[in-house]
Amino acid sequence: MNAQSTTRLAQMPQKALESRFIVGTRVDATSYEDAVDRCISWAREGESRYVCVSTVHMVMEGHDSPAYQHVVNSADLVTPDGVPLVWALRWLGIKGVTRVYGPELTPQLLKKAADHRIPVGFFGGGTQAALDRLVSIVRERFPHLVITYAYAPPFHPLSPDEDETIVREITDSGARVLFVGLGSPKQERWMHEHRGRLPAVMVGVGAAFDFLAGVKPQAPRLVQKMGMEWLFRLATEPRRLWKRYLKHNPRFVFFFLLQVLGVRQFAPIGAIGLSEGTNG
Repeated sequence: MNAQSTTRLAQMPQKALESRFIVGTRVDATSYEDAVDRCISWAREGESRYVCVSTVHMVMEGHDSPAYQHVVNSADLVTPDGVPLVWALRWLGIKGVTRVYGPELTPQLLKKAADHRIPVGFFGGGTQAALDRLVSIVRERFPHLVITYAYAPPFHPLSPDEDETIVREITDSGARVLFVGLGSPKQERWMHEHRGRLPAVMVGVGAAFDFLAGVKPQAPRLVQKMGMEWLFRLATEPRRLWKRYLKHNPRFVFFFLLQVLGVRQFAPIGAIGLSEGTNG
């Protein structure tokens, strides 16, 4: 990447995004190119931002927990990770919107970071062994990528001293894009708590760590396009995921129908007003 191209990227104005509130949770009509360019632009400036990749599970967690909905609605960017959310955005009047899926956004953002020599880090991934496997695969796939940080935190809640140590280590590493794989809703809450404390763009990509590392199988593309990825994941991890999908999915359909029919209004909590066109 030459200096002229780098300057042009830094100076490129970001267009306003259309958004809708789906059962109270904001979802932005972005694209892979738009999301990647925003993250790279923020990272080049050393800005502290966070990005949520939203699913039906997250929308319903937000419905059940106003505090969590505030966290997601306060994000700098909320992408439609789940296919049902893409359908919902179209129902609410945004034409041509496409999915921005965490396991696909991650490699695209890694490639752009490698092209621009922007240091990246990884936080999460379950175990350090699993995270090390991911880092090894990423290094092989993107040989010019600068990885300056990789840590799988313990499962127990971090003490203030442990948290301060992690903040210091991430800051000292120079990472400007930090991929966060703690799973929802934990990763969104963590990013929200650390915006302003870390000079990095935090991107909560959840299961992308496991998929890219080959730890868990990923649904075939046809299954994804049909909006049935949840069923594939349920079949592969029934004990862990049954409650999430069997509880949240029917309720999402019911509440969204109430919203579309105008029977019930879902007042959003904590929206920061990033985008224009937020009716719905």
